[in-house]
Amino acid sequence: MTRKIKVTELPDFDFSEHLDSEAAISEYLTVILEENDSALLAAALGDIARARGMSEIAKASGLGREALYKALRPNAKPRFETVSRVCAALGVKLVAQAVHL
Repeated sequence: MTRKIKVTELPDFDFSEHLDSEAAISEYLTVILEENDSALLAAALGDIARARGMSEIAKASGLGREALYKALRPNAKPRFETVSRVCAALGVKLVAQAVHL
């Protein structure tokens, strides 16, 4: 007999657990950037920061840990300066690429 599982009974998926290499982080961030969604980018940077250690990233970026959590939560709209400081602390950079339509 098969037992039905409710979606609410499933554990939350934490992407940060899978960001264990530079290649994984780079690929994840590239896919997120292709979505062109600032709130999704903020959440993804939060995933990467949690994978690296939020306290360490807060210190390296010059932001308070609580401010960092707030800026990188899902649906947040952080300022470009915040995104830039977090990227520098994470050791990643955002790159422009020509789009051929």
